[in-house]
Amino acid sequence: MEDDNSPQLKHVVIISLPPSNNPSLGKKITAFSFFNPSSRQQTHQRQPQNNDNPSIQFQPYPSNPQLQFSFRRLFHITPIKLFTFFGIFLFALFLYGSLFSTTATLQLHGLRNDDGDDDESSSFLFPLFRKYGVLGQRDLKLKLGKIVDVKKRNFVAQKSASTVFPISGNVFPDGLYYTHLRVGNPPKRYFVDVDTGSDLTWIQCDAPCRSCAKGANAPYKPTRSNILSSADSLCLEVQKNGYHESFSQCDYEIQYADHSSSLGVLIKDDLHLMAINGSKTKLNFVFGCGYDQEGSLLNTLAKTDGIMGLSRAKVGLPYQLASKGIIKNVVGHCLGNDGIGGGYMFLGDDFVPYWGMTWVPMALTTDLYQTEILGLNYGSRQLSFEGQSKVGKVVFDSGSSYTYFPREAYQDLVASLKEVSGLGLIQDDSDTTLPMCWQANFPIRSVQDVKDYFKTLTLRFGNKWWILSTLFRIPPEGYLIISNKGNVCLAILDGSNVHDGSSIILGDISLRGYLVVYDNVNKNIGWEQTKCSMPSRVLRKAHNFLSDSVL
Repeated sequence: MEDDNSPQLKHVVIISLPPSNNPSLGKKITAFSFFNPSSRQQTHQRQPQNNDNPSIQFQPYPSNPQLQFSFRRLFHITPIKLFTFFGIFLFALFLYGSLFSTTATLQLHGLRNDDGDDDESSSFLFPLFRKYGVLGQRDLKLKLGKIVDVKKRNFVAQKSASTVFPISGNVFPDGLYYTHLRVGNPPKRYFVDVDTGSDLTWIQCDAPCRSCAKGANAPYKPTRSNILSSADSLCLEVQKNGYHESFSQCDYEIQYADHSSSLGVLIKDDLHLMAINGSKTKLNFVFGCGYDQEGSLLNTLAKTDGIMGLSRAKVGLPYQLASKGIIKNVVGHCLGNDGIGGGYMFLGDDFVPYWGMTWVPMALTTDLYQTEILGLNYGSRQLSFEGQSKVGKVVFDSGSSYTYFPREAYQDLVASLKEVSGLGLIQDDSDTTLPMCWQANFPIRSVQDVKDYFKTLTLRFGNKWWILSTLFRIPPEGYLIISNKGNVCLAILDGSNVHDGSSIILGDISLRGYLVVYDNVNKNIGWEQTKCSMPSRVLRKAHNFLSDSVL
């Protein structure tokens, strides 16, 4: 029998769904418990972490709320109330599972270096430049673009400094996004392709060569003292997959997925970075001095000077900066999807939003930014993986212009797209821009004119159940381009001969309009759909990177 003096406990569960136009914000479950005045009042409510205390660390997943109720009281309520209670409980359980699987919070404060030190570090932001002329249509013309103030976003504010350099480029017709680095003494500027799928940063070298490309700037001139010894640990790291043996220098050869290659020697020289607070950082940086390039790299190097390697490898730029305590080992980029191109890139964790991000765990078996996928849909239709595998692989690769599917998934997608012919789009085999292009009986000015003919692609992570899955959505503008002939073309290609042939490669076309973060400290990959304008606190310091850009 229940004691009349016992406290009367009541509960309210509030479930807030995300807005339909931005499901990446996730769901929110708030539970309240309270007593009558005769009992001690207790309220159990999920509270946000206090970010003002730098010692607080966010947990990888949200903690389970302490929902308290009495089973004894439960059997005294009416069947209708009992049914309602369990209905709400089951629905809340599904939503919580979804929240658990889709949200992992980046540890923004108290991150430590490998040696356990809590030394303050910097973050560096690289705006992405728009570039013309890789395909030869126009002469080189840099355009920083009009910087406008946008709605203030919630970026992490730490005691470290950050730096900004102007990212630019586009998917078509340029085919790349790039920024610049300042190397040497005195420092000289070199344009580099931003590539999260490459380990080594290298620039065109002033040396005898068989296949040279004239870049946007004068080639880098090394001295004998700059040449890295073959016994250096980073040389052994680069040469672990095969090398040109030499006792006096460290040679390298890189083969890329598009079958192009770079041959050169490793160099150590000063890399100059400027923080937005005006402070300057100089790093003794190991990079490649490339003197022989072959394949499509020769076209790229007509307007750039090399590649910025941003992978997880020890020779990559993020690891080299982090190992010196200059930054936390976090990389992020935001590629604009407004038709103009551009965007920004950062090194360090200062510009990671502390809410609104969706996180999935990295695969640690490779230096690429790779994770597992459990499903792939075109609209409501599920596409197949190679060999009917239940688990696939996805690589986030900013060095790839287009997105690649394994053969079986690609063929399934192509079969699904046959339905557009019944909607008025006719395949145009004379347009060789990409393997599949369609013409319409009306002028196509942008993808917006035909996006209603196509469906959204959805990648599912974490759980086979849709409601519990983490989702990465690719709308039609994330996989279509408009060719020079005015046709709409499929920018997803057959990836049978790319990487290992069984992975989905998410290239620039599908990464646009997302802030993508690679957290090498907590081993997570995260994204947030957003406009890729400069962070507001960078705009206030615009003179620090504008003066560093020669237009």
